[in-house]
Parts: sequence; C-alpha cells; structure tokens
Amino acid sequence: MFGTKKTENDPARNMAKAKKGSGKGKHIAAVVIVIAAVLILAGQSYYTIKEEEQAVVCTFGSPKAVTTPGLHFKIPFIQTVTKVNTTIQGFSIGYHSTGEEADALMITSDYNFIFVDFYAEYRVTDPVRALYASEDPELILRNIAQNCIRTTIGSYTVDSVLTTGKNEIQSNIKQLILDKLEEYDIGIQLVNITIQDATPPTTEVENAFKEVETAKQGKETALNNANKYRNEQIPNAEAQADKILQDAEAEKQERINEANGQVARFNSMYQEYVKYPDVTKKRMFYEAMEEVLPEIKVVIQGGDGTTSTVLPLDSFVTNDSSIDAASADAEAEDASADEE
Repeated sequence: MFGTKKTENDPARNMAKAKKGSGKGKHIAAVVIVIAAVLILAGQSYYTIKEEEQAVVCTFGSPKAVTTPGLHFKIPFIQTVTKVNTTIQGFSIGYHSTGEEADALMITSDYNFIFVDFYAEYRVTDPVRALYASEDPELILRNIAQNCIRTTIGSYTVDSVLTTGKNEIQSNIKQLILDKLEEYDIGIQLVNITIQDATPPTTEVENAFKEVETAKQGKETALNNANKYRNEQIPNAEAQADKILQDAEAEKQERINEANGQVARFNSMYQEYVKYPDVTKKRMFYEAMEEVLPEIKVVIQGGDGTTSTVLPLDSFVTNDSSIDAASADAEAEDASADEE
C-alpha cells in the first residue's frame, strides 16, 4: 500500500506526464494556427469586380487597372486591391446642397446679383489617375466647376440667365470644365452640368422677372398665332390670285378669238364689197338702221313710182347666195331704168 502511494506521488512521473500533455497541446495549437493561416491566405488570394466597378491592383507600389468584371486572383499581403465605382455620380453646386447662399450668389455682366443652382454629373474614366493623381478628384472638379460657372455667368446679362440663355450657358460651362479636366488629367470626366434653378436675390425682382417672362411667352404665343394665320391665308390668297390670272387669261383668249372672228367677218364683207359695192353699202346701211331704229317702218319707192312697205327689216339680212341674187336683180333694174 505504501509503495503504490509513493508511485502515484512521484514528482518525476508527474513531470513526465505534464510534459507529454503540453506537447500534445502545442501540436494542436500549431495545427489550428496553420489552418487559420491557410484560410486567411485563401481569403486574401481572390477578389470580385462588379459590372459597375473597376479595380486597381498595386504590387510593390506599382498600380495597374483591372477593368474586366468577375473573379480575379492576387498574391496575399503583396498585392492590394482598391475598387473604384465607375457609374455616373453627381453633386449640387449652390445653396440647395450646402444651405449657404454664398455658393449660389453670382454677379452678371450688367451688375445684377442672382442665385444660380447647378447639378454636375461625372464618372471615373481612369481609376489609377482617380486614386493616385490627386487626393480628392471630386473636390477638384467642384472647384473647377465653380470657377467656370462664375466666369460664364459674369459674361451674360441677368435676363439671359433667368430666361433665354440657359442652354447656351450650360453648353459653355461644360466646355470650359472639359478643357480644364483634360489639362489636369485627374482620371474623371464631366458627363453633364445643368442649371437647376435661377432666381433673383429679392422677391420684388423675382416677381418683375416673372412678369417679363409671362410677357415674352405672350409675345411668342402672338407670333405663333400670327404665323399660323399667315400660313392659312397665303394659300387662299395664292389660290385667288391663280383664279384671277386664269380668268384673265380666259377672257384674253376670248377677246382674241372674238377679234379674229370680227377680222374674218370684215374680210368676208370686204370681198363681197369688192364684187358689189353698191349692194354691200345698202345692206350695211339697212343693218345699221335695224340696230339703231329696231321699230322703224321702211317704205321703198321703185323706179316706176310704186311704193312698198317692208316689215320687218330682217328680210334685208341675207346670206351670201341671196346677196348675189339681189345684186343681179338690182343690176337688171338699173339697166332697165337706164334704157327708159
């Protein structure tokens, strides 16, 4: 019994057992550490790029852009990856965004003060330049935009800024910003800049400009109505003018035809006159008398002293064949009278 107790309380044996247990614990801890290191290395060896992103992989201080979306691999603890959003982003310039009127208060070329609020849209075109060319590219863009806005607004009148010149102003500001961004080359590009709001500094002035704008709109409406009326009336007037010209041309042709007929009639009468001058003269006299005195009663006295009443006078209007017969009879009568 004493021997067994002595064996169990032996310090050397207990120390050996402790060393054996400690060795097993260290082995397990080492395995856990190795597994954890492997997991960490595995987790740090890949990255994913979304459709709207680009990545910049830096290897020993040398950056390189990765633009292809999907799964990519890297060397853990040696290569670092920074993802950059390449979608269109924007910010406001003016009191609507900051709450301070000083950012929006500007002076025009005619020395009027005005509040103008802009909204700028941009996107990253070069992720490496966007990360390393400047500390804050958006702040640089904001400062450039404010400078270009104030320069451009200062060259326009307050009326242009509030009413008709907004599109031209936006275009000029955009071009100035693009030129400066190209010069600075900070990896971002302006997509668009628009005027959100433009108001005078006081309510009275704002109301006055609204009245002016209303008057201009009334003017435009009146001009549009006048142009519409003109476009409606011009075709009608042209149609009437064409009708008048056609009627005049028809009347002209009618008179020409009538004149040609009268000439032909006169030539025909002249030919008959050449053949029988006396008969033609008498016929023309009778026709003229018929027209002048349609109700006249004609009494003819013959060479033998007899008289005869002829009514109506139409009997004296004959055709060419009857004229020949009448002229023959008249010559015969004249011949008999000469013989007597």
